[in-house]
Amino acid sequence: MSNAQYTVDDYTVAWAASDHNCYLLGHVQGHNVVVACLPAGIYGPTSAATVAKDLLRTFKSVRFGLMVGIDGGAPSSDHDILLGDIVVSQPSGTTGGVIQYARGKTGREEHFERTGTLNTPPQVLLTALARLQTEHITGENRIPEFISGLIAKYPKMKGFTYRGESNDCLFHTEYEHVSANLDCEQCDRAHAILRDARDDTHPVTHYGNIASGDQLIKNATMRNRISKELGVLCFEMEAAGLMQDFPCLVVRGICDYADAHKNNAWQEYGAAVAAAFAKELLSFIPADRVLQEKPVPQLVSGEL
Repeated sequence: MSNAQYTVDDYTVAWAASDHNCYLLGHVQGHNVVVACLPAGIYGPTSAATVAKDLLRTFKSVRFGLMVGIDGGAPSSDHDILLGDIVVSQPSGTTGGVIQYARGKTGREEHFERTGTLNTPPQVLLTALARLQTEHITGENRIPEFISGLIAKYPKMKGFTYRGESNDCLFHTEYEHVSANLDCEQCDRAHAILRDARDDTHPVTHYGNIASGDQLIKNATMRNRISKELGVLCFEMEAAGLMQDFPCLVVRGICDYADAHKNNAWQEYGAAVAAAFAKELLSFIPADRVLQEKPVPQLVSGEL
């Protein structure tokens, strides 16, 4: 919850007697919001589903959700994804923006067939997303402004700033991490992929499919194979647990490349840019428009 609280305009921390979540209640861009986080060190779709179901039992007027966090990027020739960029789950073709890549069955000749589909984000969020994309095309991007405001208000949060181009290194697929340490100080930069420099260091937002599963991907070969097969832009572990029972848009800050060189250096900045994107997105949704949406507990099937 530490990342979320700094993007909320004003907030109160509260516990509910009916569940185990700790909530942050406040306002963002004129909207009443409730924020809940996964328990420390407990990740995956099951944990996410439990937190979401408890939230919806306690707060029965919630209209939609934003799932904000960090994940591993899957750069390709079509998508120049850098550390500190943002990926948003925008529906594409027959997918709703999130693909549960490990769910399926093995058929003839051991061919793996994926089964089931996940829900698309609510229309109100997709409409706001289209408006935000138009603003970003014209150069009106408030994410750097929100990050600067965060650091100005909380000077000790220097880890939430851009980590530097020299600390963003994408290695060739076959080159493994060479040290027991998480950092890549001993890795040979001669094995790094050369990429064109950008005009500035502001985060770029990529829209498309996000891969969700119950295992942490730390293998470049697997990353590339799944990314190419499914057209996904990044990998995460929680969204599949929410999409069926909690209509939401997934926003992820890229903190590693889902390979053997994964470390924690970009996690705080990745969390900050994802939260800043969510804050800007909410500015494109009128508060009275939210009231026109049905509460989530009335939309989902089954007992919450």
